[in-house]
Amino acid sequence: MNASTASRPAQRGLTLVQLMVGLAVGLGVTAATGALLGSTLRDARGAQRDQRLMQDLRTAADVVARDLRRAGHWGDAAAGVAGPGDTAVRSNPYTALSPDAAASDAASFRYSRDATENHAVDPNEQFGFRVRRGVLEMQLGNANWQALTDAGALTVTHFSVTPQAQTIDLQAQCQRPCPGGATACPPRLEVRSLALRLVARSATAPDVVRGLSHEVRLRNDRIVGACAA
Repeated sequence: MNASTASRPAQRGLTLVQLMVGLAVGLGVTAATGALLGSTLRDARGAQRDQRLMQDLRTAADVVARDLRRAGHWGDAAAGVAGPGDTAVRSNPYTALSPDAAASDAASFRYSRDATENHAVDPNEQFGFRVRRGVLEMQLGNANWQALTDAGALTVTHFSVTPQAQTIDLQAQCQRPCPGGATACPPRLEVRSLALRLVARSATAPDVVRGLSHEVRLRNDRIVGACAA
């Protein structure tokens, strides 16, 4: 053995146990990273489902609310206001609001508005909403129903529209005062609103259920009662 060989330090490699420990640690880190990534992806998909469900609900509710505000529109509203010398005052034929009007519909709401003034509700002036097989539908005319929600995205589980009214005394505005302030002689302005409630579940994740409520103020108030002649 020469001097250069004797002074060289001995070289050592990894033992089998050390190699197995290193592999185990690496696999553990990889598994933890994969689990964290999977959890993050699941959370992201869940948030995306929630956002899509709520967006679809808001879109449908906005369409319902926008159309409901027009319920009761009357093209000849001036005929319902008494003036000097008037002997007859017409009633608005479009004021009826009918929740759950059709027995065949589990959840429905019907109303009308004026399109062609003839003091009568024509077939093309009838509108409404209903839930059929989990799909919210809108009535456009007598029997023309159009889907507002996609059955592949969500299933509507609850739909309701509840009429609410607040009356305001208009006795001071009568052409002739009502005698003795009798309660049989209002007249009163009925300020109407509708309480809308919509609930649905995701079609791809049935455990995801969301709902929203909305109050719709009708643009068309009505007069109830009249002063005695």
